[in-house]
This record gives sequence, C-alpha cells and structure tokens, in this order.
Amino acid sequence: MSLDNAVQKPIDRLSAHLAGDMEAVNTLIRRRMASEHAPRIPEVTAHLVEAGGKRLRPMLTLAAARMLGYTGDHHVRLAATVEFIHTATLLHDDVVDESAQRRGRPTANLLWDNKSSVLVGDYLFSRSFQLMVETGSLRVLDILSNASATIAEGEVLQLSAAQDLRTDESVYMKVIRGKTAALFSAATEVGGVIAGAPEDQVRALFTYGDALGIAFQIVDDLLDYGGTSTVIGKNTGDDFRERKLTLPVIKAVAKASAAEREFWRRVIEKGDQREGDLDHAMALMTRHGTMEATRDEALAWAAKARDALTALPPHALRDMLSDLADYVVARVS
Repeated sequence: MSLDNAVQKPIDRLSAHLAGDMEAVNTLIRRRMASEHAPRIPEVTAHLVEAGGKRLRPMLTLAAARMLGYTGDHHVRLAATVEFIHTATLLHDDVVDESAQRRGRPTANLLWDNKSSVLVGDYLFSRSFQLMVETGSLRVLDILSNASATIAEGEVLQLSAAQDLRTDESVYMKVIRGKTAALFSAATEVGGVIAGAPEDQVRALFTYGDALGIAFQIVDDLLDYGGTSTVIGKNTGDDFRERKLTLPVIKAVAKASAAEREFWRRVIEKGDQREGDLDHAMALMTRHGTMEATRDEALAWAAKARDALTALPPHALRDMLSDLADYVVARVS
C-alpha cells in the first residue's frame, strides 16, 4: 500500500533500524525463490515480492528477536518464512477473489494465469516449510504450520460467510483472525521463541501481533469504502463488488430497516448490483454510523497492541513497535 510521508515514518524507522537484517532476508528470499527447472516461479514471485510492499510481517519477526537479545541468524530464516507464507496467500487470494490489482499493479493471475498463481503459491509454501525446519525448533515449526492452517481455514470460512447476511461480528472476527492476524501473531511469537524469551514475554508478543493484525485488517476493510486506490493498493469498492460482508457492512445490516435489509440482500446475497448501489451502500453506512464505529474498533485493537508491549523490556525496538500500532490505524485516525 502507498502511504504519505507523515504516516510512513514509524515503519521507515523500523526498516532503517533493521536494515542489515532485512538485507539478509531479501537475499535469502531471492535465493530460495529461484527454480532451475521452472523459470516462471521466480518470474511470478518477483512480480509480487518486488512490488514495493513494506515487508511488515518479516520485520515483526526480526524486531521481536532483536528486542529480546537474539544474536544468531535463525531470525532471518524465520522472517523469510513469514514473507513466503504471506506472498503465497496473496497469490491464492487474488485467484479466489478474481482480483485485477495488488499494491497498485496488475495481479499475477491477470498477467499470467490462475494455474500459475496457485502453483507458485504452493511452491512458496513448500519453501517456507524448508526454512522452518532449518531452525531446528519444533516449537517454531508448530507455530508457523498452525498459522498456515489457520490462514487457509479463515479463507474457507470467508467463502461461506462473505455473502450470507446472517454473518455477524463474531464470525467476522474469526475470519480476520485467520486470514490476517494469524500470521502477524505467529511472526512476533516465533521471534520471541527463537530468542529464548520467558513465556510471559512470548505471550505478550503473540497478543501484540494478534491485536495489530486485527487492527490492520479492520482498517483495510474500512478504507475499501473510504480510501483511494493509491492508498489501499486496490480499487475502492472492491469488497462491495466482490460481495464481501466486512465489518462496516455487517454493522449496517444489524441496524437495517426492512427496506434496507432487502437492499443488502439484493446486492450481497443475490449479487444483483446496479449503478449507484455502491453510493447507496455508503450512504446507509454513514446514516447508521457504522464507519465511525468500525474506526473506533480499529483504534481499540491498536491500543490493545500497544498495551501488550508493556510486558517486554525497555528497548528502542519496543518503542518502534508501539509506534507501529499507531501507524496501522493512522489512515483512519
């Protein structure tokens, strides 16, 4: 996603602090995404990996490990693992969602085809498991393999829940905990594990990553109705056109009159969308204050992420992670 300079500062400071480690991560990623027999694999992967993403998730792993005094090199493998898992899920997501744009660029499935995107995603998942094993930690393998399964579970749940007006906020939370927060929390947790941190600190890192990921996804869902394509890296209103029941809509449906509920049933459940429907949907959300309520929830989760860090020792990286919690919600603050 593209952000203005004022918002970029926290993540840029984190990136600068971890520059040496991130260079090692990027080198490892380039080496492991190579394929001697299938040149399409590095072509497809490079298109997404080098599209200008901030590499937030691998930085979380590096920051957690360094903050707790880790001096080895397994954190680099784990950060690359996290990025491979993330990239694989993006490739698969774009096929499922039939997306045409990712981070402001054409998606891999549009430039190549769905088969290539799915198979290259599978390849990256396989590479990620190779990297996990190289750390020699069964606990790390357990955390990241569980996260991979949870991500897939969240995506499948979204398929059944996304266009069903009975979907409530509890189901929505299960979806975003799966599709987004699971990798955030795993990224921070394994950083603490590889550093040999006490259990209370490992739990604090998990809580931080979980809350940060939830805030991150709620903001993305909110911006789909109030952001620009430059900021969110996709077309405004894509979630509406794809008939996804995200938090602003779920809140609007819960407060809908009979006539409004019939509107939501037509555009979401039946997929009968007409000119002006997006504007009408946004007007309904504004009428019921669901955009503001969604914003408040994102801010509350960001605050929970910051609070979790108090269990960790004072460190410049801890301060940066706290600022990062503000960063993910700054676009709606």
